[in-house]
Amino acid sequence: MIVVSYGGGTNSVAMLVGMLERGVKPDAILFADPGGEKPHTYAHIKTMQRWLSKVGFPLITTVKKVDLHGEVLTLEDNCLNKKVLPSVAYGFKTCSQKYKAQPQEKWLNNWGPAKAAWKEGERITKVIGFDADEPQRAEKDYSDKKFVCWYPLIEWGWGREDCKDAIARAGLHQPGKSSCFFCPNAKPTEVRELNAIYPDLMQRAIGMEKNATLTTIKGLGRGHYAWSDVIATEEMFPFPNQDMPCDCYEGSGG
Repeated sequence: MIVVSYGGGTNSVAMLVGMLERGVKPDAILFADPGGEKPHTYAHIKTMQRWLSKVGFPLITTVKKVDLHGEVLTLEDNCLNKKVLPSVAYGFKTCSQKYKAQPQEKWLNNWGPAKAAWKEGERITKVIGFDADEPQRAEKDYSDKKFVCWYPLIEWGWGREDCKDAIARAGLHQPGKSSCFFCPNAKPTEVRELNAIYPDLMQRAIGMEKNATLTTIKGLGRGHYAWSDVIATEEMFPFPNQDMPCDCYEGSGG
Protein backbone atom coordinates (compact mmCIF):
# COMPACT_ATOMS: atom_id res chain seq x y z
CA MET A 1 0.00 0.00 0.00
CA ILE A 2 1.37 3.39 -1.04
CA VAL A 3 0.44 6.70 0.60
CA VAL A 4 1.85 9.98 -0.69
CA SER A 5 2.58 12.79 1.73
CA TYR A 6 1.73 15.78 -0.45
CA GLY A 7 3.12 19.15 0.58
CA GLY A 8 1.74 21.26 -2.26
CA GLY A 9 5.08 22.42 -3.66
CA THR A 10 7.40 21.56 -6.53
CA ASN A 11 8.73 18.30 -5.10
CA SER A 12 5.29 16.88 -4.32
CA VAL A 13 3.89 17.67 -7.74
CA ALA A 14 6.94 16.29 -9.55
CA MET A 15 6.83 13.16 -7.41
CA LEU A 16 3.29 12.39 -8.56
CA VAL A 17 4.26 13.03 -12.18
CA GLY A 18 7.21 10.66 -11.84
CA MET A 19 5.05 7.98 -10.28
CA LEU A 20 2.58 8.25 -13.17
CA GLU A 21 5.40 7.96 -15.68
CA ARG A 22 6.62 4.79 -13.96
CA GLY A 23 3.21 3.23 -13.57
CA VAL A 24 3.20 3.49 -9.76
CA LYS A 25 -0.30 4.34 -8.54
CA PRO A 26 -0.72 5.55 -4.95
CA ASP A 27 -3.57 4.31 -2.78
CA ALA A 28 -3.99 7.68 -1.07
CA ILE A 29 -2.57 11.20 -1.29
CA LEU A 30 -2.66 13.25 1.91
CA PHE A 31 -2.20 16.99 2.29
CA ALA A 32 -1.87 18.18 5.89
CA ASP A 33 -3.14 21.74 6.08
CA PRO A 34 -1.91 23.74 9.11
CA GLY A 35 -4.23 26.55 8.06
CA GLY A 36 -1.59 29.01 6.95
CA GLU A 37 -0.55 28.07 3.42
CA LYS A 38 -0.32 30.84 0.85
CA PRO A 39 -3.19 31.30 -1.63
CA HIS A 40 -1.19 30.01 -4.59
CA THR A 41 -0.76 26.64 -2.85
CA TYR A 42 -4.48 26.21 -2.21
CA ALA A 43 -5.19 27.24 -5.81
CA HIS A 44 -2.71 24.75 -7.22
CA ILE A 45 -4.25 21.93 -5.20
CA LYS A 46 -7.49 22.53 -7.12
CA THR A 47 -5.52 22.26 -10.35
CA MET A 48 -3.95 19.04 -9.15
CA GLN A 49 -7.33 17.55 -8.30
CA ARG A 50 -8.39 17.93 -11.92
CA TRP A 51 -5.12 16.43 -13.16
CA LEU A 52 -5.30 13.50 -10.74
CA SER A 53 -8.83 12.73 -11.81
CA LYS A 54 -7.76 12.83 -15.44
CA VAL A 55 -4.86 10.39 -14.97
CA GLY A 56 -6.80 8.01 -12.73
CA PHE A 57 -5.00 8.72 -9.46
CA PRO A 58 -6.85 9.16 -6.15
CA LEU A 59 -7.73 12.74 -5.29
CA ILE A 60 -5.85 14.64 -2.61
CA THR A 61 -7.37 14.21 0.84
CA THR A 62 -6.87 17.24 3.08
CA VAL A 63 -6.35 16.50 6.76
CA LYS A 64 -6.17 18.99 9.63
CA LYS A 65 -5.42 19.02 13.33
CA VAL A 66 -8.62 18.90 15.38
CA ASP A 67 -9.49 18.97 19.08
CA LEU A 68 -11.42 16.32 20.99
CA HIS A 69 -14.69 17.76 19.68
CA GLY A 70 -13.58 17.69 16.05
CA GLU A 71 -13.05 21.44 15.82
CA VAL A 72 -10.21 22.46 13.50
CA LEU A 73 -7.12 23.86 15.21
CA THR A 74 -4.78 26.03 13.14
CA LEU A 75 -1.17 26.83 13.87
CA GLU A 76 -1.87 30.54 13.55
CA ASP A 77 -4.65 30.46 16.16
CA ASN A 78 -2.50 28.39 18.49
CA CYS A 79 0.32 30.93 18.31
CA LEU A 80 -2.02 33.87 18.87
CA ASN A 81 -3.79 32.23 21.80
CA LYS A 82 -0.56 31.22 23.52
CA LYS A 83 1.26 34.46 22.60
CA VAL A 84 4.10 32.55 20.98
CA LEU A 85 5.58 32.04 17.53
CA PRO A 86 5.86 28.76 15.56
CA SER A 87 8.25 26.39 17.31
CA VAL A 88 10.83 26.58 14.53
CA ALA A 89 11.44 30.21 15.55
CA TYR A 90 12.87 28.83 18.79
CA GLY A 91 14.87 26.08 17.10
CA PHE A 92 12.30 23.27 17.34
CA LYS A 93 10.06 21.54 14.79
CA THR A 94 7.07 20.50 16.87
CA CYS A 95 4.70 22.58 14.71
CA SER A 96 5.49 20.29 11.77
CA GLN A 97 4.92 17.20 13.87
CA LYS A 98 1.64 18.44 15.37
CA TYR A 99 0.09 20.07 12.33
CA LYS A 100 1.44 17.89 9.49
CA ALA A 101 2.62 14.48 10.67
CA GLN A 102 0.04 13.76 13.36
CA PRO A 103 -3.10 14.63 11.32
CA GLN A 104 -1.92 12.30 8.57
CA GLU A 105 -1.20 9.52 11.02
CA LYS A 106 -4.58 9.97 12.69
CA TRP A 107 -6.35 9.76 9.34
CA LEU A 108 -4.47 6.60 8.41
CA ASN A 109 -5.19 5.04 11.79
CA ASN A 110 -8.90 5.33 10.97
CA TRP A 111 -8.68 4.38 7.29
CA GLY A 112 -10.07 0.92 6.61
CA PRO A 113 -7.50 -0.21 4.01
CA ALA A 114 -4.61 0.84 6.26
CA LYS A 115 -6.06 -1.00 9.26
CA ALA A 116 -6.55 -4.10 7.12
CA ALA A 117 -2.95 -3.94 5.88
CA TRP A 118 -1.58 -3.61 9.40
CA LYS A 119 -3.74 -6.48 10.58
CA GLU A 120 -2.04 -8.65 7.96
CA GLY A 121 1.36 -7.54 9.22
CA GLU A 122 2.07 -5.27 6.24
CA ARG A 123 3.73 -1.88 6.40
CA ILE A 124 2.46 1.11 4.44
CA THR A 125 4.91 2.80 2.10
CA LYS A 126 4.99 6.49 2.95
CA VAL A 127 6.16 8.52 -0.06
CA ILE A 128 8.08 11.69 0.84
CA GLY A 129 9.31 14.30 -1.63
CA PHE A 130 12.88 15.08 -0.61
CA ASP A 131 14.81 15.66 -3.83
CA ALA A 132 18.30 14.67 -4.94
CA ASP A 133 19.65 18.15 -4.16
CA GLU A 134 18.83 17.63 -0.47
CA PRO A 135 19.70 13.99 0.34
CA GLN A 136 20.62 14.94 3.90
CA ARG A 137 16.91 15.41 4.64
CA ALA A 138 16.44 11.67 4.17
CA GLU A 139 19.28 10.66 6.48
CA LYS A 140 16.91 10.19 9.41
CA ASP A 141 14.89 7.02 8.95
CA TYR A 142 11.24 7.71 9.79
CA SER A 143 10.27 4.09 9.16
CA ASP A 144 8.67 2.11 12.00
CA LYS A 145 6.50 -0.98 12.47
CA LYS A 146 3.63 0.66 10.56
CA PHE A 147 5.43 2.61 7.86
CA VAL A 148 8.41 2.32 5.56
CA CYS A 149 9.57 5.56 3.94
CA TRP A 150 10.34 5.92 0.26
CA TYR A 151 12.11 8.94 -1.24
CA PRO A 152 11.51 8.49 -4.99
CA LEU A 153 13.04 11.80 -6.11
CA ILE A 154 16.34 10.84 -4.50
CA GLU A 155 16.09 7.33 -5.95
CA TRP A 156 15.49 8.77 -9.42
CA GLY A 157 18.26 11.35 -9.03
CA TRP A 158 15.82 14.22 -9.54
CA GLY A 159 17.03 17.59 -8.28
CA ARG A 160 15.06 20.82 -8.30
CA GLU A 161 15.45 21.48 -12.02
CA ASP A 162 14.51 17.90 -12.87
CA CYS A 163 11.35 18.36 -10.82
CA LYS A 164 10.44 21.52 -12.72
CA ASP A 165 11.05 19.75 -16.01
CA ALA A 166 8.76 16.89 -14.98
CA ILE A 167 5.97 19.31 -14.05
CA ALA A 168 6.29 21.07 -17.38
CA ARG A 169 6.36 17.72 -19.17
CA ALA A 170 3.00 16.88 -17.60
CA GLY A 171 1.49 20.13 -18.84
CA LEU A 172 1.12 21.56 -15.33
CA HIS A 173 2.14 25.03 -14.21
CA GLN A 174 4.78 25.41 -11.52
CA PRO A 175 3.19 25.42 -8.03
CA GLY A 176 5.61 27.80 -6.32
CA LYS A 177 6.89 27.38 -2.81
CA SER A 178 4.66 25.74 -0.24
CA SER A 179 4.99 26.92 3.36
CA CYS A 180 3.05 28.77 6.02
CA PHE A 181 2.96 32.48 5.30
CA PHE A 182 4.44 33.11 8.77
CA CYS A 183 7.17 30.45 8.56
CA PRO A 184 10.36 31.49 10.42
CA ASN A 185 12.39 29.58 7.80
CA ALA A 186 11.68 32.37 5.30
CA LYS A 187 14.64 34.45 4.17
CA PRO A 188 14.50 38.27 4.40
CA THR A 189 13.96 38.50 0.63
CA GLU A 190 11.04 36.08 0.94
CA VAL A 191 9.59 38.18 3.75
CA ARG A 192 9.67 41.25 1.50
CA GLU A 193 8.18 39.24 -1.34
CA LEU A 194 5.31 38.16 0.91
CA ASN A 195 4.70 41.80 1.75
CA ALA A 196 4.66 42.73 -1.93
CA ILE A 197 2.40 39.90 -3.12
CA TYR A 198 0.23 39.19 -0.08
CA PRO A 199 0.25 42.34 2.09
CA ASP A 200 -2.77 41.14 4.06
CA LEU A 201 -0.92 37.98 5.08
CA MET A 202 2.13 40.07 5.94
CA GLN A 203 0.04 42.11 8.35
CA ARG A 204 -1.27 38.93 9.98
CA ALA A 205 2.28 37.65 10.38
CA ILE A 206 3.40 40.91 11.96
CA GLY A 207 0.34 40.81 14.20
CA MET A 208 1.41 37.36 15.39
CA GLU A 209 4.92 38.65 15.99
CA LYS A 210 3.74 41.66 17.99
CA ASN A 211 1.27 39.53 19.96
CA ALA A 212 3.97 37.10 21.10
CA THR A 213 5.73 37.42 24.42
CA LEU A 214 9.37 37.26 23.37
CA THR A 215 12.39 37.02 25.65
CA THR A 216 14.98 34.90 23.85
CA ILE A 217 14.35 35.81 20.20
CA LYS A 218 13.58 38.99 18.29
CA GLY A 219 10.69 37.76 16.20
CA LEU A 220 9.87 35.55 13.25
CA GLY A 221 13.46 36.03 12.12
CA ARG A 222 14.43 34.07 15.24
CA GLY A 223 17.30 35.62 17.16
CA HIS A 224 18.37 37.75 14.23
CA TYR A 225 15.52 40.14 13.39
CA ALA A 226 11.81 40.84 13.51
CA TRP A 227 9.83 40.70 10.27
CA SER A 228 8.41 44.12 11.00
CA ASP A 229 11.95 45.51 10.84
CA VAL A 230 12.64 43.73 7.55
CA ILE A 231 9.71 45.27 5.69
CA ALA A 232 10.41 48.68 7.21
CA THR A 233 13.62 48.89 5.19
CA GLU A 234 13.57 50.40 1.72
CA GLU A 235 16.32 48.26 0.21
CA MET A 236 15.90 47.12 -3.35
CA PHE A 237 15.83 43.34 -3.55
CA PRO A 238 15.44 40.62 -6.19
CA PHE A 239 12.50 38.28 -5.75
CA PRO A 240 13.87 34.89 -4.70
CA ASN A 241 13.16 31.53 -6.21
CA GLN A 242 9.78 30.76 -4.64
CA ASP A 243 10.06 26.99 -4.71
CA MET A 244 12.94 26.35 -2.33
CA PRO A 245 11.79 23.66 0.09
CA CYS A 246 10.52 24.29 3.57
CA ASP A 247 12.37 22.38 6.30
CA CYS A 248 9.11 20.98 7.64
CA TYR A 249 8.80 17.19 7.60
CA GLU A 250 5.61 16.18 5.84
CA GLY A 251 5.49 12.50 6.60
CA SER A 252 3.58 10.72 9.31
CA GLY A 253 5.70 7.71 10.09
CA GLY A 254 8.30 7.88 12.85
